[in-house]
Amino acid sequence: MAEQSLPGVAEAAATEESPAAGQGISRRALLGTAGATGLVLGAAGAAVGYAAAPAAATALTSVGSDEVMFHGKHQAGITEGLQARGHLVAFDLAAGAGRKEAAALLRRWSQTARRLMAGEATGAHDTDVARDAGPSSLTLTFGFGHSFFSRTGLEKQRPVALDPLPDFSSDQLDKARSNGDLWVQIGADDALVAFHALRAVQKDAGGAAKVRWQMNGFNRTPGATAHPMTARNLMGQLDGTRNPKPGESDFDRRIFVPESGTPAWMANGSYAVVRRIRMLLDDWEKLSLGTQEAVIGRRKANGAALSGGTETTAMDLEKTDAQGDLLVPVNAHARITRPDQNGGAAILRRPFSYHDGIDADGAPDAGLLFVCWQADPLRGFVPLQRKLDRGDALSQYIRHESSGLFAVPGGAAEGEYVGQRLLEG
Repeated sequence: MAEQSLPGVAEAAATEESPAAGQGISRRALLGTAGATGLVLGAAGAAVGYAAAPAAATALTSVGSDEVMFHGKHQAGITEGLQARGHLVAFDLAAGAGRKEAAALLRRWSQTARRLMAGEATGAHDTDVARDAGPSSLTLTFGFGHSFFSRTGLEKQRPVALDPLPDFSSDQLDKARSNGDLWVQIGADDALVAFHALRAVQKDAGGAAKVRWQMNGFNRTPGATAHPMTARNLMGQLDGTRNPKPGESDFDRRIFVPESGTPAWMANGSYAVVRRIRMLLDDWEKLSLGTQEAVIGRRKANGAALSGGTETTAMDLEKTDAQGDLLVPVNAHARITRPDQNGGAAILRRPFSYHDGIDADGAPDAGLLFVCWQADPLRGFVPLQRKLDRGDALSQYIRHESSGLFAVPGGAAEGEYVGQRLLEG
C-alpha cells in the first residue's frame, strides 16, 4: 500500500504560504493554533511519522526466513510441519489440451515453485504481493487425478492405486468440488506468501487448464504456543497425535511408493486423499466436555488417552473404571483409527482447518480440509474409513462434502520438472 498522510496535514504542507480561502490552512495559521490543538497535532504527527519514516530497521528472528527445498527425493509439502496458511486447488485441462500442453504446464509450475520456495520473484511480471517477505516455509505440491490420464492418452500409465474411492455412509459429496485432472497444494507460514503462490499458479495455467475448485485453510501460526505441540482442529481437539513420524523404521513403507514400485514414474511418490469435512459445530458445542472426550477417546486439554498418561502414552484399550466400563469407549474415534485395530493401516494426516462463513440458517460452514498421505490408499485411507463407517461416535458430528484422490509423483531432480518421468517417459 502506498504511503498515506492524514487529511488536513498533507493539505497544510502543500499550502504553506497560501492563506486564500479554499486552499487549506497556511503553515503560519497551523503553527498559531498549535497551543490549542497540540494534543491532536502531536497524535497526528506521530502517526504520520510512523507511516512515512519508521524507526531504524532491526533484524527480526522470524519464520519468514525458513526455506523448504524444491528439488529432492520427495515433493515438498508432505513431511514438513503444518503451515499457517494453505490453498488446495484442482484444475481441469482445457478442451483440446493434451499431453504436450500438460507437460508445458508442469514445466512452468515447477519453475515457478522453485523460485517462490526460494523467496524469489516469479519474473518480470511478478505481482509483488510477497515483496519484502522471505520464503516463509512455502511449499507447492503437484498431483494427477484419475481423469488426467485419459485426457492425455496415458491410460496405460495410470496406477491401480488411483482407482476411485468407494462410497462411504458419511459422504454427501459435491461433484463440482471433487476430483479434477490436476491438483496443487500450497502451504506457507505467511498468508501473503501463500496467496502470491496461488495467483502465480493460476496465472501459469494460462489457456492450458482452468480451476475446477479451490479451498482455503489455516492452522495455528508457528510461535503462537509456548512450545511445539500437536495442532488443534476447530472442535478444540488435538489432531494428529498418532501420526507416523519420519524417523520410524516403517515410515517410508507406509507413506511413499518404493523405488521398485509400479508404475515406475511414481517411485518415491505418494497418494493424497483430500476431503472437505464439515464439522457440525453447533451440535458438537452443545455436548459436555466429558461427552466430547468420550466421542474422541482423549482428553481435550492435553490429548492424553482416557486410559491415562500423557498424549504420547500408549492407549490401554482394555482398561476399565470401577464399574467395569471401558475407559476408552468401543466407538471412540481414537480407538477405531488405531493401526493395530485396522491391520496396520496408517496414514499421514496433514490437514488445514477452514471457515467459509455462515449458512442461511446461521450454522458455521467450517471444518477440516483433510489431506492424508499413504503409499497406497487401498491399504491406508480406505480400510480406516470403512472401519469408521461402521460405528465411529464422531460420525454424527461431521459430514464429508467433497473428495479427491491424487497421484503425487516423487520430487524433481535438478534440471527436471515434476511429472517429467510420466509425461516424457
